[in-house]
Amino acid sequence: MNRAALFDVDGTLADTNHLHVTCWWEALRQAGHDVMMHDIHRAIGLPGADLLDHLLGADRDKDRDDALSAAHDTLYGTYFDRLPPLDSAAELLRELHGRGWRVVLVTSAQDHELDALRRAVDADDAITATASSDDVSEGKPAPDPVRHALGLADAPARAAVLVGDTVWDMEAGTRAGVTCVGLLCGGIPRADLEGAGARSVYRNPADLLAHLDQSPFGQSPFGQSPSGQSQ
Repeated sequence: MNRAALFDVDGTLADTNHLHVTCWWEALRQAGHDVMMHDIHRAIGLPGADLLDHLLGADRDKDRDDALSAAHDTLYGTYFDRLPPLDSAAELLRELHGRGWRVVLVTSAQDHELDALRRAVDADDAITATASSDDVSEGKPAPDPVRHALGLADAPARAAVLVGDTVWDMEAGTRAGVTCVGLLCGGIPRADLEGAGARSVYRNPADLLAHLDQSPFGQSPFGQSPSGQSQ
């Protein structure tokens, strides 16, 4: 039976959440919307259209949505050549790959953003496949991206672990029936990640790597209560 290690990217493998916050804030400001950065931060991880629904309301005039998304993409694109990976992100992926896990990236980023993120993480030799927002009709927190990733890995939900940094990751993974691991490096509190379904929570990829054998990745059968939460 194949085992799937599913990873979000923004805020999980790359330290990019606050770049997205700044770019969305500026795009919204230019369009005349006064939105607090804190609120934008809590919406990061949603696909663009859902993020705007979350921040501006689903009943708004959506005629300018494409322009808002384009403004964000243009601003964020200025960072593509210097997106910062999180410490030990590549080493974590390679360690799991070496242990026989099929590593699949599951992200709300579009393909052009994902290309830049993969260059930043620099672990393509350990990645089996990628699932982006372009591959499914409904993004996180719907389970569709996770189920698509399971198909790419040819693995059942019971043999999969999803690592992410937002409540949207945890909710999507829980709905898809996979074990969820939360990381604090995206800026979301531990209690929120646990409340959304995280079975274990670690500070960052380096912390998870250091405790890999005590994490859900080191446990069998899947679904048992973890013994190795890190503070």
